[in-house]
Amino acid sequence: MTTIALAGKGGTGKTTVAALLIRALTRRRLGPVLAIDADPASNLNLALGLPMPNTVGDIREDMLAGVQAGEIGTGVARRDYLHTQVRLAVEEGEAVDLLVMGRPEGPGCYCAFNHMLREVVDGLGHRYGYVVVDNEAGMEHLSRRTTRDVDVLVIVTDPTVRGIKAAEGIVRLAGELDVDVRESVLVVNRVLGELSPTLQQAVAGLGIPLAAAIPADPRVGELDANGRPLVELEADSPAARAIEALAEKVFRLPATARP
Repeated sequence: MTTIALAGKGGTGKTTVAALLIRALTRRRLGPVLAIDADPASNLNLALGLPMPNTVGDIREDMLAGVQAGEIGTGVARRDYLHTQVRLAVEEGEAVDLLVMGRPEGPGCYCAFNHMLREVVDGLGHRYGYVVVDNEAGMEHLSRRTTRDVDVLVIVTDPTVRGIKAAEGIVRLAGELDVDVRESVLVVNRVLGELSPTLQQAVAGLGIPLAAAIPADPRVGELDANGRPLVELEADSPAARAIEALAEKVFRLPATARP
């Protein structure tokens, strides 16, 4: 199992990059792919063309209510309930399955739940060749270790100095988390032309490699505006080509996709 996690401040097109990376993986038919939407905004399903499933946040609240009402016992009963409900919440697609984490935690106590959830999600992930996690900027679900090991952390930014500064904060946070992040790379999204010398200098100061500069692609905006899944993006579009090159370079995927 290879785990790819994406993080970035809002508005950088992080979910677009996640969806197109998933597209690159599924085109090659290298094994089943699990997409985990760990951003409370929860719109990865639209980019993948999948219905919105029941979320882990809903399961968590239902479980807590059941425990408080005495309807769900302790130990094994809670673990079995969680295991069953999480598996039922996985939306199965033709080439990719989707699990949505949903809303943040409420005021109750979730320590035991988070421990069980980590085990359930980890066990679920091992059924897949690739797991792609679309995180919010603060990487809350990674910090709570619902995904413990990350092979590649892809930090997405827009082509602005402010965006690079936000990426710097994410790099610092990633180093502080109790998570095994084996490699971190930067992706600059929606680039018009070349990166300016100022941006190049800011990128160089991050201390992680620049893996890709994704060109601004009007076709991505057209699909979004018309409510079409981003996985339908044509193979010859600038953004698709850049993501394909990223997949081959960073994730060492074969250059030629099967028909």
